[in-house]
Amino acid sequence: MSATPPVPHAPLQGSARMWGTLALSAATFMNVLDTSIANVSLPAIAGDLGVSPNQGTWVITSFAVANAISVPLTGWLSQRFGQVRLFVASVLLFVLASWMCGLAPSMPALIAMRAVQGFVAGPMIPLSQSMLLGSYPRAMAGSAMAMWSMTVLVAPVVGPLLGGWITDNISWPWIFYINVPVGVLAALASWRIYAPRESTIRKLPIDAVGLALLVVWVGALQMMLDLGKEHDWFHSGLIVTLAALAAVAFAAFLVWELTEAHPVVDLKLFALRNFWGGTVATSVGYGLFFGNVVLLPLWLQQFMGYTATDAGLVTAPVGLLALLLSPIVGKTVARVDPRRYATFAFLVFGVVLWMRSRFNTQADMGTILVPTLIQGVAMAFFFIPLSTITLSGIAPERMPAASGLTNFVRITAGAIGTSVSTTLWENRAALHHAQLVEHLQQGDEAARQALQLFQGVGSADQALAQLNRLVDQQAFMLAANDVFYGSAVLFMLLIPLVWVTRPRQAGAGGAEAAAGAH
Repeated sequence: MSATPPVPHAPLQGSARMWGTLALSAATFMNVLDTSIANVSLPAIAGDLGVSPNQGTWVITSFAVANAISVPLTGWLSQRFGQVRLFVASVLLFVLASWMCGLAPSMPALIAMRAVQGFVAGPMIPLSQSMLLGSYPRAMAGSAMAMWSMTVLVAPVVGPLLGGWITDNISWPWIFYINVPVGVLAALASWRIYAPRESTIRKLPIDAVGLALLVVWVGALQMMLDLGKEHDWFHSGLIVTLAALAAVAFAAFLVWELTEAHPVVDLKLFALRNFWGGTVATSVGYGLFFGNVVLLPLWLQQFMGYTATDAGLVTAPVGLLALLLSPIVGKTVARVDPRRYATFAFLVFGVVLWMRSRFNTQADMGTILVPTLIQGVAMAFFFIPLSTITLSGIAPERMPAASGLTNFVRITAGAIGTSVSTTLWENRAALHHAQLVEHLQQGDEAARQALQLFQGVGSADQALAQLNRLVDQQAFMLAANDVFYGSAVLFMLLIPLVWVTRPRQAGAGGAEAAAGAH
C-alpha cells in the first residue's frame, strides 16, 4: 500500500526552521486574508463589472462554498499525494487563481475563478498547521502553535483594512495580485525546506460516493447560509429546498462514511473525547467571535457615521495583545492545563461582549476601543489551548485528517455565526423599532419637541423621516446590545464543555502528538 516507506524526521534546526515558519505563516496569512479582503471591495467590483451589489456577493459565496468542500478532504488527499506536494501545489494553484481573479473580464469569470481559488485553498491551513508542528521539537510545540494561531487571528482583521485601502487608492484587481509574489516565495521556500520531509504516501481508492455527498451537502449548506438573509430565510422556496437538500445529503453522508473502508473524511475521529469536545468548543466559540466581528463594523458604519476605514481602525487593535501574548501562551501551554487557559479565554470573551452590550449611540471611539483591545487577550488564550486539547492523543498519521476536519467545522461555524448574528440583529431591530414607535404617539412631549426641531430646517415629511432615522439608530443599537449580551451568555455556557475533555499534560498534549507528524 505504501509507495514511500515511513521515515521519522527530526525537527528542523536554526535558519531552516525560521525560514520554514515564515514560509508556512506567509501562505496561511495570504489564505485567511483572502476570506475577508474582498468584502469591503464588493461595491467597487460590482460597479466595475456592471452587476448589482447582490450579484456581487457571489464573489464571497463561491469562495466559501468551494473552500468548505475541500478543507475536510485534506486528510485523504495528503495520504494519496503527500503533505508537502499537496501543500506546495495548493499554494501555486492559489497564486494562479488569484492572478486570474484580477484579470477576470466579467462577473461570471470572477465567480468561477474565486471558486477555484477557494477549492485549492482548502488544504493549505490544516497542512500548514501539521507541517509547522513537525518543524519544532516537542518541548517547543506550543510555540509552534502560537506562530500558527497569530496568522489565523490577525489576517481577518487586516483583510478589510487592506482591501479598503487598495480599492480606494489603487484598484480592486490588486487585492488579488498581491497574492502572487507572496505565494510564489512561500511555495519555493516550502518546497526547498520540506521536500526531503515528505510524508508517507498510500494509494487509497477514491471514495466517489462520499465525495459526491460531501459536495452536495456542504455546497447546499453554504449557499443557504450565504443567501438566506437576502431571500428572507425559510419564507423562500429556494432556501427551504437548499436546507432539505443539505439535511438529506448530510444524513446519507454520515451513514456512508461511517461504513466505508476508505472514507474521504475520517468521521471516526469524533469517537475521541478530546477531539469532539475541543472541536465543538472551538467551533461554537469561533462562530460567536466571528459573528460579532462582522456585526460591530456594520453597526458602526450604518448607524454611527463611521467610514469603512474608521470602522477598520476601531476593530484592528484586537490583534495587538493577541500578538504580544500568543508566544507566552505557546511557551507555557505545556506546563499549564490547557483547559484553564481556554476557560480564561471564554471568561474574557464574555466580559468583552458584556461591555459591548452596554454601548449607546453616544459611545465615542475610545469607549468602543477598550473592549476591542481587551478581546486580544481572549484571542491569545483561545486558539492555542483549544487546538492543543483537540489534537491531544491523535496519532501522527491521522493529524492532517484531524486538522482538516476540525478546521472545516470551525469555518462552517464561522459562516453560521455570521448569518445568525446579522439576521438576529435585523429581527431584534424591527422589534425594538415597533416598541419605540409605540412611545411616539401624537401628544408625546419628546416626539413633539423633536418634530418641531426638525421642522425648523425642513418640511413636515422631512421632519418625520429624520425622526424615523433617530428611531432606527436607537433600535439597531438596542438590537446590537441584545446580540452582544446573548453571545456573552453563550460563551459562559461553553466553559463546562472544555472540562469534559482530558488532554495530556506532558508535551503540550495534542501539540506533542502533532510534533511527530513530520
